[in-house]
Amino acid sequence: MGSWKKEDGNYVWIHGPVIVGAGPSGLAVSACLKQNGVPFLILERSNCIASLWQEKTYHCLKLHLPSQFCQLPFLSFPENFPKYPTKHQFISYMESYATHFSIQPRFKQTVERAEFDGFWRVQTQDFEYFSWWLIVATGENAEPVVPEIQGIENFHGPVIHSSVYKSGSVFRNQRVLVVGCGNSGMEVSLDLCRFNATPHMVVRNSIHILPREVLGVSTFAIAMALLKWLPLRQVDKFLLLLANFSLGNTDRLGLRRPKMGPIELKNATGKTPVLDVGALSQIKCGKIKVMEGVTEITKNGAKFMDGQEKEFDSIILATGYKSNVPNWLKGTDFFTKDGMPKTAFPNGWRGENGLYVVGFTRRGLIGTSWDAVNIAGDIADQWRIINGGKNSCGSKILFKDSQEK
Repeated sequence: MGSWKKEDGNYVWIHGPVIVGAGPSGLAVSACLKQNGVPFLILERSNCIASLWQEKTYHCLKLHLPSQFCQLPFLSFPENFPKYPTKHQFISYMESYATHFSIQPRFKQTVERAEFDGFWRVQTQDFEYFSWWLIVATGENAEPVVPEIQGIENFHGPVIHSSVYKSGSVFRNQRVLVVGCGNSGMEVSLDLCRFNATPHMVVRNSIHILPREVLGVSTFAIAMALLKWLPLRQVDKFLLLLANFSLGNTDRLGLRRPKMGPIELKNATGKTPVLDVGALSQIKCGKIKVMEGVTEITKNGAKFMDGQEKEFDSIILATGYKSNVPNWLKGTDFFTKDGMPKTAFPNGWRGENGLYVVGFTRRGLIGTSWDAVNIAGDIADQWRIINGGKNSCGSKILFKDSQEK
């Protein structure tokens, strides 16, 4: 039995699952539950849906994959959207999605603790919610990763994470150290070039860079089509042939490829290949400088593994995000210490005692949709048994001893 404290009157029984997170994953599973006639409650710590997209992304961001691979269940993107929707178009799609399915999260409800105690007890700063089911929809990218770098506290200029970077206009004509070479690091560096900044991008490890398109066809779409007919490693080999043909030998630019193929590496570690949208050409012409790992940050710049030392005006940490599930979900060993399900896709969406997980597949929004459909179907089967086979789409969430009805 868990040890719980609550103020008198601030407890709520939910006649349906509690969903933690109102990003794409939370919205997708909500829509699927709606389609199955199951009531639910979404708890969201921010004051908006898709807060990562709305609050922690840069202005020039576009979807990396064609829109048909990024839409959520039961609602397509508008026909007038481009092949690769912008950040703002994707946000508008999310808002339209929530409106279309009448999804109304409870905002500014930060889950401080959740634990199974005969039923799920979900504690926020205001209420304690009880339910038979808990759906974790906080995703793989809940919190920024801020690395420890020797001497960084001594740097004279601004040090920011890419989650607060909006535009290169703030860094016009500056020498900028960009720590990280994933999609964010590449795109931030490219954006900096547009404002005559000089980005120096730190590449510590090997990385796969693929063309976003080959002869007008999405590289991702090619991979998905081939995987229906060929083994994964053969598809990886074909993708690398396309990359070498389209981009050339990236090793000569200081961008060494891993020994494991791009799809195999993504499935095994979650490390996403970079889909090039123009940064590589800026690296080739010297506008983006590729640097080895940082050994120390100094007052005026940085020292590097190859012995170089350079001065910088600003530092941007394009070091990605991580799950925050271990901070609040207690009493279960379903997740690793890094906050990812121990069971690999496609079976990582369901745990014990009514625990469900959506958006942790390392397969983007396609994986999210897969999870959402499975979860809703599984809960709906249980719901119909509990309610004698009746469709309960009109059921109300009950709030006990609270002001909400």
